[in-house]
Amino acid sequence: FSMDINSASTVVLQTLTQAASQDTTILKPAEEQLKRWETQPGFYSALLNIFNNHALDINVRWLAVLYFKNGIDRYWRRIAPHALSEEEKSSLRAGLIANFNEPVNQIATQIGVLIAKVARLDCPRHWPELIPTLLESVKAQDDLHQHRALLTFYHVTKTLSSKKLVADKKLFQDLATGIHSFACSLWNHHTDTFLQQICTGDTGAIHSLERTLLSLKVLRKLTVHGFMEPHKNLEVMEFLNAVFERLKQFLECRRQVNQENTCSEKLEKTIILFTKVLLDFLDYHPFSFISLIQRSLEFAVSYVFTGAGEGVVFERFIVQCMNLIKMIVKNDAYKPAKNTEESKPETMEAHKIKIYFFSYSTLTEICRRLVSHYFLLTPEELSMWEEDPEGFAVEEAAGDSYKYSLRPCTEVLFLDIFHEYSQTLTPVLLEMVQNLHGPTNVDNTVGLVVKDAVYNAIGLAAYELFDSVDFDQWFNSQLLAELQVTHIRYKLIRRRVIWLIGQWISVKFKSELRPMLYEAILNLMQDQDRVVRIETATTLKLAVDDFEFRTEQFVPFLENIFSLLFHLLQEVTECDTKMHVLHVISCVIERVGMQIRPYVGSLVQYLPLLWKQSEDHNMLRCAILTTLVHLVQGLGADSKNLYPFLLPVIQLSTDVSQSPHVYLLEDGLELWLVTLENSPSITTELLGIFQNMSALLELGSENVRTCFQIINAYIFLSSSEFLQNFAAALCQSFCELMQDITTEGQVQVLKVVENVLKVNPILGPQIFQPLLPSVLKGILDGEKYPVVMSTYLGIAGRVLLQNTGFFSSLLNQIALELNQEMEQLLGNIIEMWVDRMDNITQPERRKLSALALLSLLPSENSCMVMSHFEEQKVSEDEEPPTEQDRRKKLLALKDPVHSVSLQQFAYEKLKAQQELLGEQGFQSLMESVDTEVIRQLQGFLQKL
Repeated sequence: FSMDINSASTVVLQTLTQAASQDTTILKPAEEQLKRWETQPGFYSALLNIFNNHALDINVRWLAVLYFKNGIDRYWRRIAPHALSEEEKSSLRAGLIANFNEPVNQIATQIGVLIAKVARLDCPRHWPELIPTLLESVKAQDDLHQHRALLTFYHVTKTLSSKKLVADKKLFQDLATGIHSFACSLWNHHTDTFLQQICTGDTGAIHSLERTLLSLKVLRKLTVHGFMEPHKNLEVMEFLNAVFERLKQFLECRRQVNQENTCSEKLEKTIILFTKVLLDFLDYHPFSFISLIQRSLEFAVSYVFTGAGEGVVFERFIVQCMNLIKMIVKNDAYKPAKNTEESKPETMEAHKIKIYFFSYSTLTEICRRLVSHYFLLTPEELSMWEEDPEGFAVEEAAGDSYKYSLRPCTEVLFLDIFHEYSQTLTPVLLEMVQNLHGPTNVDNTVGLVVKDAVYNAIGLAAYELFDSVDFDQWFNSQLLAELQVTHIRYKLIRRRVIWLIGQWISVKFKSELRPMLYEAILNLMQDQDRVVRIETATTLKLAVDDFEFRTEQFVPFLENIFSLLFHLLQEVTECDTKMHVLHVISCVIERVGMQIRPYVGSLVQYLPLLWKQSEDHNMLRCAILTTLVHLVQGLGADSKNLYPFLLPVIQLSTDVSQSPHVYLLEDGLELWLVTLENSPSITTELLGIFQNMSALLELGSENVRTCFQIINAYIFLSSSEFLQNFAAALCQSFCELMQDITTEGQVQVLKVVENVLKVNPILGPQIFQPLLPSVLKGILDGEKYPVVMSTYLGIAGRVLLQNTGFFSSLLNQIALELNQEMEQLLGNIIEMWVDRMDNITQPERRKLSALALLSLLPSENSCMVMSHFEEQKVSEDEEPPTEQDRRKKLLALKDPVHSVSLQQFAYEKLKAQQELLGEQGFQSLMESVDTEVIRQLQGFLQKL
């Protein structure tokens, strides 16, 4: 801006006011003007003037802060294009900390964030006055001034603590050493003030609590990130020990404060922040934490597992305490090596503290309390089961719902403690099971909920209990009977037992019991309760997914179970539940393969409707695509009947110009590939989808390999129609790809070329004529990657053997380019070819090379010979051949590699050579060949 700062501010203010408009005709030009000004000297000074003027409109000031903040990211660094001048930056830094009196909370926070952004780049070297100014300002008497300075102090500390370079970490440690004591006294002052005010009912308590929270946030960053060996700093350890006392005070304070009190929510936030200080310190400094282990465990266990916590604790606090216990139990720094002499003394000290604390009585109490208190279904959960069964089932399966986050946390803690102390806790858990022998009275709601909790524990600890529980016997003697109790109130146990079986099925479950389980699943899929039916479907998936699954055991139940699964899919309404049931259906189809064919009619009719209904639910559409993949594989050639629905789905999912492709592409490509592999013949519509391919190859994502598999599938399905329509575009795409692609990508391109030559040896070389010179040049140059060289030789062999005329013209073209004689060039190629034969590992390609080189001899034609096509018998464990497998077999019948005897071909070529040169000339030629080669050749020809 050439004008003075006040005039510039007026112009910028006017434009910002327009940019805050709801009218796009005013807003858009204003945004474009602001964009142009971003690199103009003085623009950020004008923005600072505007957001510091509290008389202006809040929205305009907010925009000014945002533009300033974005400018720091783009133009503050000295090396940035259009960087701000040092003079203007110096003026801006001074203006940012001139006063801390922003009246609007949201704008104050944003100003704090942008000061921190500048501090990250300039502090302390170019902004040494920042920290001293903040330390002075947080002592201010004025409440607003003090709060805003403290807010900025927190954001600056948070940002500086996150820097990763060694030099930056050292600077932060120097800062922390210098100000930790001051931050502690500041925190203690605000904490004492708050506790005093809350006791007397002072309305200023909420403001003091806000300052307590901010000063504690500062201390958290300083303590955790500011010291290399914090246990050697007395002040740091005093602060951490004080955290426990303060926590008790705040918990007691929360108990006394009415939930409607304005402080209530912030009190909980502060209590949680205390626990975060401990958890972070333990995470970053496990050895420094050793002196706090005993106190942490006593504190957490007391509040969570004894009466001390009643009426005091709240859910998030319990979760944090459990995380603290879990982190101490699982911490590798506290686990001695097998040979204890190799362990650090600190590790042994921590281990001893844990052994002392986790006595038999303590462990028993924690285990019993977890199972009989925290595992119990709550009244809220039982109500949800009734009112929203699908919501309940999905939350239980996900295990991470914000409403019931306590449950997954308790289950993880139970597993970790049980794993660590299984010898002590196994008898405790088994005793709890033995006390619940036999069916529970349906009128005993408490008994049912307790049994549900104990069975839950047995399921979670399945791997730990492998040697202690005879699950097969238990299944036969009790669990099966419990599944047959049909009373509506017994649904808790039916659902829990079928879940329990799912947990044990891959751990310890005899194969011969499977039919009894399938019978039980069949009955439960008809249960009157939807949660039970959904849980049963989950266990079915686990059963068919298991490595001991036997199709012949399942087939007698397949029709009825599949029908019931389909009805469940129709019945459920939640997107997540439909996805879940679809995954089960997919899994069943995948495992039974072709045997599903008689039973899929209803599903095939329903999926188009479900696809239409799920237009706004891309994840559900992904599940439908997966189901279709398995369905096509199961139906084989009959999948052509699905084309009216299937092909538009593939078209949409793989079209990168359509926004859903972001979610659907990977599954869509897999569906496209299996559709081609199982297609009995090409159709115009199936061919038409290939229009999507060039954009997919340009995209060059991790799905490129699947794209090449799709191209190859088209070649095998119908090379003539496919190449007639897409040869030119494909060749152009390949030429562009080869310029900028990985070695693996090059091989994928070359394999497509090789397959085209295989199916169409006359047209193929003409189609890929632009690519072929680079292949021969690659051979001449001795391509260093064996896999690429092997593919080059495969392509050259195909052309030489099956289209000699084209090979000659290609050779002539390269000879002219390189200014060489054709014979000399051919000699060089043959020399390199023979030298690199060992690069070729595939027997088919080795034989191809032998045939191709022999074909250079002047005349014509048992390993790898196929005389007729045999339909391969498929064992039960093998995948049946696809239509593409059959196409490859028929192609092999015509392929010289499989139809010509190499011995016969070699014999005829040598015979022709002998006739051409005469006996004496041929003898002279053979004398020039290595004797070992002659010996091997004679041995090879004797097999005729």
